[in-house]
Amino acid sequence: MINTKEFGNELKRLGFDFFVGVPCSFLKNLINYAINECDYIAATNEGEAVAVAAGACVGGKKPVVIMQNSGLTNAVSPLVSLNYPFRLPVLGFVSLRGEPGIPDEPQHELMGYITTEMLELMNINWEYLSTDFEQVKKQLIRAHSFFQNNQPFFFVVKKNTFEKEPLKEQKQLSNQNITKIMNTKENEFPTRFESLKLINSLKGEKTVQLATTGKTGRELYEVEDAANNLYMVGSMGCVSSLGLGLAMTKKDHDIVVIEGDGALLMRMGSLATNGYYAPKNLLHILLDNNTHDSTGGQLTASHNVQFVDIAAASGYVNSIHIHSLTELEAYINAWKNDKQLTFLYMNIAKGSKENLGRPKLKPHEVKERLKVFLDG
Repeated sequence: MINTKEFGNELKRLGFDFFVGVPCSFLKNLINYAINECDYIAATNEGEAVAVAAGACVGGKKPVVIMQNSGLTNAVSPLVSLNYPFRLPVLGFVSLRGEPGIPDEPQHELMGYITTEMLELMNINWEYLSTDFEQVKKQLIRAHSFFQNNQPFFFVVKKNTFEKEPLKEQKQLSNQNITKIMNTKENEFPTRFESLKLINSLKGEKTVQLATTGKTGRELYEVEDAANNLYMVGSMGCVSSLGLGLAMTKKDHDIVVIEGDGALLMRMGSLATNGYYAPKNLLHILLDNNTHDSTGGQLTASHNVQFVDIAAASGYVNSIHIHSLTELEAYINAWKNDKQLTFLYMNIAKGSKENLGRPKLKPHEVKERLKVFLDG
């Protein structure tokens, strides 16, 4: 078995000190080390964990993601449609529950057979993690070389690989909602383009704008293509998790996440994680038109969901229903003057700008430009 503390210290020596994970019994000792000794984010699911790590990577960290192999299925979307097109590397540790020939619970049987095949199908380089520490150090150097070339690398971890690492007493974070303003009058239903134009006009010198996949990113691009913008492609529902990772690693920047109702519905667990860690420099704006606009205008279930209540209950300090562009401007300026994790919700009109174009930059070029902006 590997001495977990020595292993973790070797990871830190290579610069890997930001961890995001979802619990697994095979990996509990590595998770305990990360909680004890490093920055660790406990995600609600594995896809969210990958997206948080991606945001930390944009912010200059070398992130590590830890997950059970059953959760690898949940992580597929961001791995193939966020990390791959944006060339965002991650060092992953995935357990091998259901290893062929070793008794395990029935839900792990199939996943045990296909774990490594899934990694290969996603063009992710991987190795079984050795239990010989001298060999492990060589493996980590190889993994680091892939990371340095903007490629993910995963270690597949078998049972009883890590020695016991006791978990130190954890401080439980407790963030409470202070301001909650519900729907109190008629909504004005501005267009998405009008809303984005206003949001963009209020940015400061250190503002980063992350626009969710589909029409939101494309319309922001037409409002203004700027170095501080990131236009999500794919990885639907992951934009606020990306924002969380970036906000926690670039605390001197204002991170504005612009979300759509269909996207947030897909990964609503992210609200709980955002609210728990509550970075003050994160502003989360939801533009709700009750449709999947990019795919033909099919209705979503957003009219049934009280997003403002949910964000408030999840620990967002401010959670506010916006009725108009005038109110949107006022509350963005209020956030700029008194930074706290804030959720702004506004109903917008259905439809999008006619003859809408697409970003001419490739996703990885957008990322590289943003990293230059962040380091400036």
